[in-house]
Amino acid sequence: MAAQTAHWDPRDPSVLADQRRAYDEMRERCPVAHSDFLDWSLFRHEDLAGVLADPTAYSNASRHPAIPNGLDPPAHTRYRRMLEPYFATVWMASFEPRCRRIAIDLVQPLVGRDDVAFIADFAEPFPLQALCAFLGWPPDSWERLRGWNHGNQEAAFSQDRPAGKTLALTFSGYVKEALQAHRKVGVDASADVTSSLMTIDVAGDPVSDDDIVSVLRNWTAGQGTVAAALGIVIHYLAQHPEVQQLLRGEPAMLPTAIEEILRTDGPLVANRRTTTRDVEIGGRSIRAGEKLSLMWIAANRDGRRFDAPDEVDLSRDPGDNLLFGAGIHDCLGAPLARLELRVALEELLSRTSRIDLVGAEPPRRDTYPSNGFRSMMVRIR
Repeated sequence: MAAQTAHWDPRDPSVLADQRRAYDEMRERCPVAHSDFLDWSLFRHEDLAGVLADPTAYSNASRHPAIPNGLDPPAHTRYRRMLEPYFATVWMASFEPRCRRIAIDLVQPLVGRDDVAFIADFAEPFPLQALCAFLGWPPDSWERLRGWNHGNQEAAFSQDRPAGKTLALTFSGYVKEALQAHRKVGVDASADVTSSLMTIDVAGDPVSDDDIVSVLRNWTAGQGTVAAALGIVIHYLAQHPEVQQLLRGEPAMLPTAIEEILRTDGPLVANRRTTTRDVEIGGRSIRAGEKLSLMWIAANRDGRRFDAPDEVDLSRDPGDNLLFGAGIHDCLGAPLARLELRVALEELLSRTSRIDLVGAEPPRRDTYPSNGFRSMMVRIR
């Protein structure tokens, strides 16, 4: 088995050309693999589910503060309770009209065009503009957040720590500038999410500006995953016009369809954990303190868990789908992501009759840690 993993490298061009295919092969050939880039990688659904169910043995603590999911209990529990209300049903319901207005304003100029650069024209602007509205930031703030997301992804792919440090300082500057602007006009906890964050406390201690930076860094990075998800769903629908038409006629099916499409072609390659004790996974002995990468896009296509795993089945039970993780560290922002994806697809489908892939060049896939698209040309009718 060791010989099989000697040349495993997630950055190899053959892997990046089709990450799903490469990780499907690894899941069957060497489901617990080692590489210089990712340390240990897990590919089977059963193995990921076991890690997610045991946060004591598998720590989610990150090198740099990342609130809340880069923390372990009890700190994770305190911060999670503090932040969960922002994604409660009442908050999502109150935000939906603004989110929908942003989607409409972006969709309308695209209808009737034969040359829509879907990623640049819609998939990236929409979730970042929605986040700015959610936070109460100036509408044009989304542009620099997009630049930061791109830089952050490149730094992760190249493991460029100096660049990562510079980007962290840059993002901190964005947030602290926004906090100062709020303080100048007076902080009203009911005005927007940023103001509210500035007024709450954790176990009796006020939330610091640095804590808010950490929270919003995670939320902003999450919008990059939403952008990737939008590209993947539209790519699938453009290749399956019959599903487009079905969802236009039955929009209530959209939430299930979105998650099933993204099960077969996930937007995020992996997340990390660290072992807190010696463990054995899939016959491999892994020492305490070693890093694990949970390969979502392989686990969600595992035939041991899903029948016909590479087929989109809109009647499939979504219970085992790990799109938003599982356990105590599941995605805190999942309600916002689901809202954004649903609203975006509702407006794209209800205002159009057909969306097709066009252009001489095929859509270009993104690279680790994303599994989305870097570019994709479509015709919108």
